[in-house]
Amino acid sequence: MRVTRAADRGVLWFAIAAVLTVVGSRRAAIRGVASLTVASMLANLVGKRVFGGDRPILKDIPVGRRLAAQPTSPSFPSGHAASAAAFATGVALESPRTAAVVAPLAAGVAYSRVHVGAHWVSDVIGGAALGAGVALLGRLLLPVRPHDERGGPVDAIRVDLPALETGAGAVIFLNPGSGKSVVRADPEQIIRRRLPDADLRVLSGDDDLAALVDEVATRPQPPLVIGVCGGDGTVATVAHRARAHGIPLLGLPGGTFNHFVRATRIESIDDAIDALQAGSGVRADVAEVSFDDAEPITVMNAGSVGIYPDLVVEREKLESGLGKWAAGIVATWRVLRSSEPHDVVVNGEAMRVWSVFVGVDPNFSHTVAPMRRLRLEGGVLDVRVLHAKSRLHAIGSIAFGRKTSAILRTLRILPLREASTMFESDEVELRVVSTASRPAPFGRDGEAEEDLAHRDYTARLRIVPGGLTVYARPR
Repeated sequence: MRVTRAADRGVLWFAIAAVLTVVGSRRAAIRGVASLTVASMLANLVGKRVFGGDRPILKDIPVGRRLAAQPTSPSFPSGHAASAAAFATGVALESPRTAAVVAPLAAGVAYSRVHVGAHWVSDVIGGAALGAGVALLGRLLLPVRPHDERGGPVDAIRVDLPALETGAGAVIFLNPGSGKSVVRADPEQIIRRRLPDADLRVLSGDDDLAALVDEVATRPQPPLVIGVCGGDGTVATVAHRARAHGIPLLGLPGGTFNHFVRATRIESIDDAIDALQAGSGVRADVAEVSFDDAEPITVMNAGSVGIYPDLVVEREKLESGLGKWAAGIVATWRVLRSSEPHDVVVNGEAMRVWSVFVGVDPNFSHTVAPMRRLRLEGGVLDVRVLHAKSRLHAIGSIAFGRKTSAILRTLRILPLREASTMFESDEVELRVVSTASRPAPFGRDGEAEEDLAHRDYTARLRIVPGGLTVYARPR
């Protein structure tokens, strides 16, 4: 029963679209929601009027399985099944890997309509066929992007770095705990085979990574290059210390999302090794954040307050049992359903917000969740504030860009008023009200600073142009 209620008015699918947008799969989110919107209108405004039909007889359904309020509209086709199939099929066209998580949810929603006595099996089959057909026909209007298409930085400042053919002179830290939810070849075997002379150090859960980087960087003969294979949080930790010691960074994608490494056009371990062997590098902008005047910490992609760090905290509670993708979907559903706005002061202006995102340099998409960098230089912070109008505003603004949201507002699917503001700056100050009853952790590169969650604090962010020397995929 919870599954079918979660899918009422498409809220479950909007929540999943929000996750996809945050993790960089905006095209999958847009295609899924566009397919859902068309399929829902066809099912409810056309199909039910043309075919109609009575609902199942409730006396045949156990009381414990019945909905509190039984639908009164015609039975055929099932709008829930149409929306679920349309969304899942649309997502599958753009991201087959993500569809492996979404498809079982869609099947569960479709089955739930029979389970609670809202539809006949034929209604669900008809609705699912309609939804899948709409998504497949949508390819004619919006062709599917090839899955191997690469994004990357624009106009990054290129520099020549040490070209290490066998890896001699490089120390590489490998975090085997990163990216467990992604099916990929064993990075350790690839690194040892292609860089036999590299000093490869496999981390354990108890290692102090920052201290290990300091140890190798301060030895009598420091490495020419410090490499790191892991997710965004692991890369950010090593990058912060590599910057302090003035040693170039080699980022190898070993996490689930790899937002920063992908911005250097490195999509695989082999891409990273190719860049190292070619000596191909760039000077990338980073940001620094300091809390209450403490020492600044490097930010690679974005810092944030509100929905996203709340989601990270909730997701980490579920990851061990569900895996990162499924945990992200469940966490987003919980956060968007139950979270409340935060009180913040942004550059001296007090406001009540769902979230404040501060991206490093211009970011992909015009959503309020800038996690994908458009470029590695630009000299600005990309600030996006989601104001506290309504929870539906929050879901819609996170899931969709401004253009898509404008269409949905025209169709009366979203409220008419715009919910977000965006601006660029070289410095941003956030004063955050955080209490035990309403914690407000600070999110940084996919990690949450939970020690800040239960007290008021001030976060000051500033852009550092060309602050990190990093290997990038050759042109």
